[in-house]
Amino acid sequence: MKKMMLKASAAVLLLTQVVAGGIPAAAAEQPAPKVAAAAATAAPVMTDNLAKYGLKKDVELPVTVTAGGLSYTLEKIMIYETKSATAQALIKKYGYTGTEGQKYFIWTKITIKNSSNAKVQFSSKDLSDKWRFNFGEEAFTSMPRKFAEKVNNTEVLWTWELAPGKKLTSYQAYTYNDKLERFYITVDNKGQKNVVDVVKK
Repeated sequence: MKKMMLKASAAVLLLTQVVAGGIPAAAAEQPAPKVAAAAATAAPVMTDNLAKYGLKKDVELPVTVTAGGLSYTLEKIMIYETKSATAQALIKKYGYTGTEGQKYFIWTKITIKNSSNAKVQFSSKDLSDKWRFNFGEEAFTSMPRKFAEKVNNTEVLWTWELAPGKKLTSYQAYTYNDKLERFYITVDNKGQKNVVDVVKK
C-alpha cells in the first residue's frame, strides 16, 4: 500500500513540474533528440608533388595513355631526392638498383589494362618498355632486385604479363639525373604510340 502511494505521489510531482514549467512538456513527451555528429572533412588525397619542383600540371591525375590496346594510368607520382630518408627507405626495402649517383628517385602508383586480343608483357620474352617518362630527358625504371622475378607483383612492379581483358595496379620506381623541365608520358605497344603531356614545357 505504501509503495502504491509513493508511486502515485511521484507521478503527481512529475505532472506538477510539467504543468508548472519545471520540465518542458515537449521534452517530457518526446525522446531526447540525437546529436548529429559533425561530418569529418576528408583531407585531400595527395597524388603528386610536382609543384615542389616548379612543374605546373596541365592535366590532373589520374592520367591515362592508351596505345595498341594497352592503357597505362598514372595515379600517383612523388619525386624525392635520392639521398632523402623516404627514397632510401624504399630503395633498401625493395633492393632497387641503379640509384647510385642519381639526383632523383621517382615513386609512382599505376594501373595497366590490356584491352587487346593478345597477351602484353614485360619479361624475358619481351623486354621492350611499354611506357616511358620524360622530364626534359628520359627517366629510367629502376629494378627492385628483391622482387624482380615475381610476376604481376601488386606491391612493386617489374616482371608482368596481362592476358586480354586483364588489369593490374602496382607501384613502380624511376631514377632521373637531369633538369625537371616538363613531364610527358609515352605508351608504345604493338607498333602504336601515344603521348600525353602532364606538364608542358
